[in-house]
Amino acid sequence: MFYSKVVATGGYVPEKIVPNEFFGYLVEDADSWITSRTGIRERRFAAESEATSDLATRAALKALEMAQFSADELDCIIVGTSTPDMILPSTACMVQKNIGARNAFAFDLNAVCSGFVYAMETADNFIRSGKYARVMVIGADTYSKILDFQDKSTSPLFGDGAGAVILARTEEKTGILQSIVMSDGNGWELIQVPSSGSRKPITAETIAQHENTFKMAGKSVFVFATDVIPKIINDVAGKAGITPGEIDHIIPHQANVRIIDFISKKTGIEKERFLLNLDRYGNTAAASVGLALDENLRNGTIRPGHLVLIMGFGGGLSWGGLLIRF
Repeated sequence: MFYSKVVATGGYVPEKIVPNEFFGYLVEDADSWITSRTGIRERRFAAESEATSDLATRAALKALEMAQFSADELDCIIVGTSTPDMILPSTACMVQKNIGARNAFAFDLNAVCSGFVYAMETADNFIRSGKYARVMVIGADTYSKILDFQDKSTSPLFGDGAGAVILARTEEKTGILQSIVMSDGNGWELIQVPSSGSRKPITAETIAQHENTFKMAGKSVFVFATDVIPKIINDVAGKAGITPGEIDHIIPHQANVRIIDFISKKTGIEKERFLLNLDRYGNTAAASVGLALDENLRNGTIRPGHLVLIMGFGGGLSWGGLLIRF
């Protein structure tokens, strides 16, 4: 039986730091208003010339540097994103070219903020099949490109970034041990960009109505997130034959610290076990889990032998989690 071991990670955020004060045109005392509601103090925005593939490429190169092998040893590249460089071709193929992964096949996967977890699940199954030995997973998004900066309920929440992981085949019982991925299409309207595809193509009229920008029913999404996160924790732990108390660290999608506060109280899991960086980066969508994973591996918080649960939730509606032994 094969398992997927995490052999390397990489992360990248743009240089431009955007503090809460940037949104002072929307609300008085923007720093206090945003921090008290979300826990976010600043975020990073891509430069005008930077696209999602550029951020993904930087994260991929950092992962390859950690792994100490060349890109042509990769079998596959999966990019989880909902802000691709363009509707076609895939952002993953651009990353493939940029890093020189000539032997890999590459494709994008869109599960919005669950994209990294969905991509990890897909990569794990590729490896467990025995057909592939090394798969790179990247979560990358540039939500600053699709925000409505007149909407104070959504525009302060998001930042840009990319997180990468390289999974390698092993026969040891380590790496990804258990997982769950789910979706509920009945809630698709809660998170959307209305004018962005074949249902409602972009026109001058839809642009004038800001329908080509991100929309979210925040209160309903909060209810959804606080309902599914405890289920993810309990379901994945149950499938692994452990209790939630045996999990060393939990890396949730970095959406809103108030969600984590609620979950900590609801489950009795100490907040310190949730690894967060959203105060510095905001909600980086599909990048958030990979960024936090890379950061906490590099700073030594996650150590060999630790059990770590990574979780995503977002548009679709979609959610999922994976339990990883490091």
